Amino acid sequence: MSAQPKLRLTPQEYLAIERQAEFKNEYYQGEMFAMAGTSEPHAVVASNINRALGNQLAHRDCLVYNGDLRVKVSPLGKYTYPDVMVSCGKRIFDDEQHDTLVNPVLIVEILSPSTEAYDRGAKFDHYQYIKSLTEYILVAQDACRIEQFVRQGDGTWTYRAFKSREDVVKLESIGCELALQEIYFKVPGLPPAE
Repeated sequence: MSAQPKLRLTPQEYLAIERQAEFKNEYYQGEMFAMAGTSEPHAVVASNINRALGNQLAHRDCLVYNGDLRVKVSPLGKYTYPDVMVSCGKRIFDDEQHDTLVNPVLIVEILSPSTEAYDRGAKFDHYQYIKSLTEYILVAQDACRIEQFVRQGDGTWTYRAFKSREDVVKLESIGCELALQEIYFKVPGLPPAE
């Protein structure tokens, strides 16, 4: 007896299902993958980042999106939901629904035990196919730690790590700053700042 072949979806079939779904799913190579829920620390960190960037970009031609807007990695046909992303200038969407962005300049992923290896590995590899993407930020939710990857003119990425509440991450792609003191403000499970 042979195994049942896996059902492969087209991107159009995925989007039709996803736009009606109660829960978010990623899509890659014909398959849908359910996304895990978030923890309270994850949600607080995401809210703090959205607020910090939104306030700094309020009067500029950039928009900050939370984890409810999809991004498409066009060359790979992958659809996923970054925790935070920023697009500046003309925003380009996958179709007339305007729920799938294709040209972010900055993506932020908040690490959790179940996603950290993926966010550092395959997901970052996939994001590098987005030509507009110039900065990728990884944020720990259980410790004070932010890692920054900045795309250089030759396509390589520089890396910096920030581990002190006094540190400030200068986001080169959008001319903003993330103060770790602000990002980790009121995050459950972390000691308060002194």
